[in-house]
Formats: sequence, C-alpha cells, structure tokens
Amino acid sequence: MINANIVDSVVANAQLFNTASSVAWLDFYFPFFIFFYGLVLHLMLETPQLVKVAQKKMPSQYETFQKHRPIAVCALYVGGLWSLQNIWLN
Repeated sequence: MINANIVDSVVANAQLFNTASSVAWLDFYFPFFIFFYGLVLHLMLETPQLVKVAQKKMPSQYETFQKHRPIAVCALYVGGLWSLQNIWLN
C-alpha cells in the first residue's frame, strides 16, 4: 500500500508547481540553464585533454557532441545575453 503521507506530499508538490511563483522562478532561471549547457559543452569540446579522452574512450559520443557544437555556441551567447537581461531587469 502507498503511504498517505507520500501521496499528500506528491499532491502538495504538484500544487506548488502550478503556482505563479514557481513559473516566475522558472522564467528567471531558464536562461541560466541554457547558458550553462552551452558553456559546459563548449568547454568540453575546446579543452584538449578532454577531447583526447573523449576521442579515445567514447568516440561515438564525441561525434554526437561535435554535431551539437553549433547549438552549444548559440546557447552560450543567447543564454548569456538573456541571463544578463534578466539580472539587469530584476
């Protein structure tokens, strides 16, 4: 059987997600997630030691990351500017 406390906490968390404050939280932090995705992927593809390890130990994933390079660069710049705009306006 499912514990009633667990069900109550799940329902409370679901109701919390639907509030305006959580939408505002997501609206503020989403650009930072975009920026850090671009930053991490770009740094991973530009660090020579990481590139050597990736080419040696996981070549298929490295090729996938290479295909995502334009998205990472775009996310880096767009997320960075968007994050700065959020900081500036709030």
